[in-house]
Amino acid sequence: MRYRYTSLSEIGLKRLDNEDYYGVFKFEEGLLVIVCDGLGGNKAGEVASKLTVNTIKEVFSELNNVDYLERIKQAIYSANNTVLEKSSKKPELSGMATTVEVLFLNNDTAYWGHIGDSRIYGLKNNKLKQMTKDHSLVQKLVDEGYLTLREAENHTNKNIIMRALGDNPSIEIDLSKQRLNQKDDYKFFICTDGVTGVIPDSELQDFLRLKDINAISNSLSQVIIERGAPDNYTFVIITKTE
Repeated sequence: MRYRYTSLSEIGLKRLDNEDYYGVFKFEEGLLVIVCDGLGGNKAGEVASKLTVNTIKEVFSELNNVDYLERIKQAIYSANNTVLEKSSKKPELSGMATTVEVLFLNNDTAYWGHIGDSRIYGLKNNKLKQMTKDHSLVQKLVDEGYLTLREAENHTNKNIIMRALGDNPSIEIDLSKQRLNQKDDYKFFICTDGVTGVIPDSELQDFLRLKDINAISNSLSQVIIERGAPDNYTFVIITKTE
């Protein structure tokens, strides 16, 4: 399969710095997409997210293992070690961490790795599915039956995350893959919580059903701004081409 993509990363209306960082890289075997949302004061989150994207891209490209999930896992582990090492050497970077989404699209398979509350979505034949599950306090409360999904959407603690790259030497990564049928239509959407915090899934599905990915990008950004853009927002939209 062949893919086209568009991407956007903005500071929003309430933040002083953009601590999101992303990269889209073309390889002979497929398309690698990495999206991170940095955590930590004094621009440390900005350092963590950029360091993570660059390290994952470098390690993924150096490995020649055809097990792409293993390559994603090893690249994320390497990024975690790099962030921890850097934060231990510079006091101003102490405690920095980041969410991380890694999606690799091979000819007939999507592979992904995930830590935190940024998200990967898939739109298959116009039906949206969240492919990752948030590692957040609110999601934990939903899983345990203390909150409904509707209550979770506007919960005051929705930004508290339970897992992040760089917060622990031993990290737990969600890894998965999905076969792609040549006959089906696909879009993939990778984003930080600056998007999902203001646009619910039902509305996101309507946007992603539009044919033109540049029109989707413009419309999403306009709505996020209209709703106050309280956080940095970053997204990558990928569509299958004929």
